[in-house]
Amino acid sequence: MSGVIPDDRVAHLPAELPIFPLPGVLLLPHGHLPLHIFEPRYLNMVEHVLGGSRMLGMIQPSDPVPSPVPDGAEIYRTGCAGRIISFAETDDGGYLITLRGVCRFRIIEELPLVEGYRRVSPDFAPFHHDLEEQAKNHIDRKRLVDAARIYLHFRDATTDWSAVESASDQMLVNSLAMMCPFEPREKQALLECAGFDEQSNMLITLLEMAVHEAESSANRARH
Repeated sequence: MSGVIPDDRVAHLPAELPIFPLPGVLLLPHGHLPLHIFEPRYLNMVEHVLGGSRMLGMIQPSDPVPSPVPDGAEIYRTGCAGRIISFAETDDGGYLITLRGVCRFRIIEELPLVEGYRRVSPDFAPFHHDLEEQAKNHIDRKRLVDAARIYLHFRDATTDWSAVESASDQMLVNSLAMMCPFEPREKQALLECAGFDEQSNMLITLLEMAVHEAESSANRARH
């Protein structure tokens, strides 16, 4: 592990952070999120950050909103900053980017719009442990995978289970939490978990609850 202490790492994170509000989209520390950027305001944002920190914040609107998300939409106070680790231009003038989650943040204040996109002053300090290497945890991996198999079966989702079996615990939890189509408030609850153990337990609970509801609906349909 690096000799840099967490507080020093936090000090090197940006004091101003462009944000991308999207409902139902979750970025977690160390997770990877692909995005297609095509709105002019977010093209401006990506072009700006590519010339600097390469970092932007993913955050969800706190209330149901139309698409595209209006500028004045209320947002949750906690999001996750990600660094652009790959990008490519598309034929229509957009970008395909991949974000790697770096650290969660709380909003101190929102700053004036710049070229149409929103910015905040972020407080990373409450989540400085996101910057540390994940200690080995003991999650109920079998229970998690079993619940995910049934959940994704009900969703008719194809999954590379060989990749699942070889994934680390953190990669498995991150991938399932980010890809599963939970409600925005459920995604936010996963984001705001205090630690990895709490997050993995909540993920199992959400999967098992969704499976129970799906099985109950299927049984009612047969009667």
